[in-house]
Amino acid sequence: MKAKDVMTTGVVTVKPDTSVSAIATLLLERHISAVPVVDDLGTLLGIVSEGDLIRRAETGTDRKPSWWLELLRTPEDKALAYVKSHGRRADEVMTRDVVTVEEDTSLRDIARLLEERRIKRVPVVKGGHLVGIVSRADLLRGLVTAQQAAEASADDEGIRRSILERVRSDAGVVDTLLNVTVAAGIVHLWGSVDTPGERRAVHVVAENTPGVKEVVDHLRVLRG
Repeated sequence: MKAKDVMTTGVVTVKPDTSVSAIATLLLERHISAVPVVDDLGTLLGIVSEGDLIRRAETGTDRKPSWWLELLRTPEDKALAYVKSHGRRADEVMTRDVVTVEEDTSLRDIARLLEERRIKRVPVVKGGHLVGIVSRADLLRGLVTAQQAAEASADDEGIRRSILERVRSDAGVVDTLLNVTVAAGIVHLWGSVDTPGERRAVHVVAENTPGVKEVVDHLRVLRG
């Protein structure tokens, strides 16, 4: 399986001028731990994670280095640390050196990358534009899906794409917390939806998609 088979496509994003307080609220409301920063064309500029917002002047948690570490810091280090803890916009606090993968990157390579870089997620880009994101949870979902299917089908990618498109266009369900994996026609629904009605709608979309043999529903309802 590849990145395009398991990635979350309805990614929540922010713009460079989005405020830090708005980002913190978004992370809490959407139950996510990081958000990519993109420009008006969808080009990935950086990512803001919970870790980027932990050391903040407003909460008194900005880092105070020991005296000997202070001696080792360059003026540039001090300036960047100040911007990180006092910046008010996404482009001031985001991590810019973002590790990315392509749609055809194998799950094995992604797993190795997450382990080596000690990161929890990796954006998927196509021509520099953000098309999805693969998290550790997405890798586990791919593992479950692959193990329950005898062999992958060439139609699986088309089934997955059709379900995600129809969920948005026909059922009107916001898919920012929804993911779908498919192997040998067996569909697994992952993530969260807002209401029980949305959960049923997603399930119906999946079971009515041509080529689907079985639907396994792992969805959580946020507001029961």
